[in-house]
Amino acid sequence: MKVIHTVKHLKEAISLIKKQNKSVGFVPTMGALHEGHISLAERAKAENEVMAVSIFVNPMQFNNADDLKKYPVTTESDLAMLETAGCDFVFLPTADEIYTANEAPLSFDLGNLDKIMEGKFRPGHFQGVITVVNKFFSWIKPQKAYFGEKDFQQLAIIRMMSKKLHPDIQIIGCPTLRESNGLAMSSRNRRLAESERNDAGIIYSSLIQLNSLKNNHDIADAKSLVIQRIEEVHPFKVEYMDIVNADTLDSLSDWSESTQMRACIAVWCNEVRLIDNIAV
Repeated sequence: MKVIHTVKHLKEAISLIKKQNKSVGFVPTMGALHEGHISLAERAKAENEVMAVSIFVNPMQFNNADDLKKYPVTTESDLAMLETAGCDFVFLPTADEIYTANEAPLSFDLGNLDKIMEGKFRPGHFQGVITVVNKFFSWIKPQKAYFGEKDFQQLAIIRMMSKKLHPDIQIIGCPTLRESNGLAMSSRNRRLAESERNDAGIIYSSLIQLNSLKNNHDIADAKSLVIQRIEEVHPFKVEYMDIVNADTLDSLSDWSESTQMRACIAVWCNEVRLIDNIAV
């Protein structure tokens, strides 16, 4: 496995791969890898001749400076996991390698997608995401790129950006992997105390109740019941919870408005923010 630190060397490696007419599957990550990331990497390996992964904690997508400082960095173990998974090369740059001083985010109209849910509570977040992903796509030129469905809104935004700017790249959404209690796997989970991590299963167990609640409750009441059940467990506080059209992410007020629905949620556990979503 080759570890590349500069854009210059990355372009050289990609040029050689393209000359050999090999297909590239790309998995962008911010490190602190877990089994969910590795499942993306393994799928990229299975579906392409070359598997490429980036590890870059992108400062442009953090609207909270403290959150950036506390984001876990486990580079040594990340590289070991990727080598075991059969990764061909890892792009591991510094922020100075990616951005020029005072560089502005990519100017791209995301419509309403970056103004709801995560976008509402994390202003500028998605512009930061598409800025770095656009750079990676331009440099690596993969045939396929892999993203987890845990970040469902991000997946929709990447698809929109890619359709316009990188139409030759196929965006693959991969199912959320979960811990034994149902908690969606996330790099942030390691910031939870053991008791909090155990109790956080309440998020998923409450969401899946929607499939029965919708038989006897309207959407507003069902959402209230889910929020109430989660917040009965200390110290969890729901920041938002919405049921949306899975294609457009438009908020729904009635179960009959869509046949493809997604329940999306963000929950604070003290200083740790957890997100999840399920199909309804």
